[in-house]
Amino acid sequence: MKRFLSILILIGLFSLASLGFAEEAPVSPSEVEQAAAAPAPTVDTGDTSWILISSALVMLMTPGLALFYGGMVRRKNVLGTIMQSFIALGVMTILWVFYGYSLSFGPDIGHVIGNLDWVGLKGVGLEPNPDYAATIPHQAFMIFQMMFAVITPALITGAFAERFKFSTYLVFLVLWATFIYFPLAHWVWGVGGWIRNLGALDFAGGLVVHISSGVSALAAAIFVGKRKGYGKEPMMPHNITMTLIGASLLWFGWFGFNGGSAVASGSLATSAFVVTHIATAAAALSWMFAEWKHRGKPTALGAASGAVAGLVAITPASGFVGPMSSVIIGLVGGVICYSAINLKSKFGYDDSLDVVGVHGVGGTWGAIATGLFASKAINAAGNDGLFFGNPSLLVNQLISVGAAWVYSFIVTLIILKLLDATMGLRVDHESELAGLDHAQHGESGYVL
Repeated sequence: MKRFLSILILIGLFSLASLGFAEEAPVSPSEVEQAAAAPAPTVDTGDTSWILISSALVMLMTPGLALFYGGMVRRKNVLGTIMQSFIALGVMTILWVFYGYSLSFGPDIGHVIGNLDWVGLKGVGLEPNPDYAATIPHQAFMIFQMMFAVITPALITGAFAERFKFSTYLVFLVLWATFIYFPLAHWVWGVGGWIRNLGALDFAGGLVVHISSGVSALAAAIFVGKRKGYGKEPMMPHNITMTLIGASLLWFGWFGFNGGSAVASGSLATSAFVVTHIATAAAALSWMFAEWKHRGKPTALGAASGAVAGLVAITPASGFVGPMSSVIIGLVGGVICYSAINLKSKFGYDDSLDVVGVHGVGGTWGAIATGLFASKAINAAGNDGLFFGNPSLLVNQLISVGAAWVYSFIVTLIILKLLDATMGLRVDHESELAGLDHAQHGESGYVL
């Protein structure tokens, strides 16, 4: 814990120093004349309102995730599980302000990372940045993207639920964001990023959010190991009602997640909003019917999981596909994600809350589906996919998926190995048996 606090203090001092001592470069008269001649970007109040509302919707998704995960663990671990998502709001916000936004979206270095020009949000003001959003304040774009950074590492916690040390988790958040999320966000969304330059499409985070978290969850589930008693004793969800409330909040917040990624109000935001809802409904149904046929009964947990799988699958495609394509993406997404979670026992890893099957597999399907169903008729700034006469987009999508898988898996393993050697990853045997609520936080989720 002392190491974690030291890291934050050093980052803070560095950021403050850079703000206090940075000097403006001299501007030549010709540059002044060119700047005066160029029309200044204008803030549109409608676009700004939508992005601020979308930012709030995406922020709500992290507490929604906390409830979604919290209901699926055993009663003795509900607070510990919720806390892992909730505290990400604190840690990731500070990282984003200090240097995360600059590394993700700052001026490019070698097509792999942003520089530190915007450290401490220096230069990120209330005027639009036309490279990313020409009609909203730069800070509005920044805060919207912050909420994506907050929820992404929280998704991983479902893979090592009920057994991970909280102190180690705090440091894991810092390292994972710094070495995986920020570079990957720059690759895909940052001006100059190599995946963006390649022409691969990721409207709202299939690669950046879901593949990165899902693949990292696979690495974590394998490296951290199984829960004590896994496969030998029942580990049933303790509160499916809580999980359904969480899934509903995720569904609600996802309208901002995908619709807000248009970074403007209007037709593209409307299209993304519509296909998000359609794909989610389709996936909830296809998962439910697949489970019904396979297990003999449709479950509430299955319907909720199917809805989340649909949300994940449509995310990268939401700004590029039409309604009927979204039906197919959702239907297929529900079935393949349900199939994926049933394979984990055969592979022998304990992905406690099915992060790999839902986010890793769902995000991968969504990225590939973008290469199949994308249409410039929906978004002229995108591209046509295979089914609209352009096989090259599918190739680019496959390259980007492969890169995200390999990078996320390897770097996550390195981070976990480092933390295991220095801090330890798991709570001790007695703490795991007692539950994380009491052992790690000295509290109880229920006092009845």
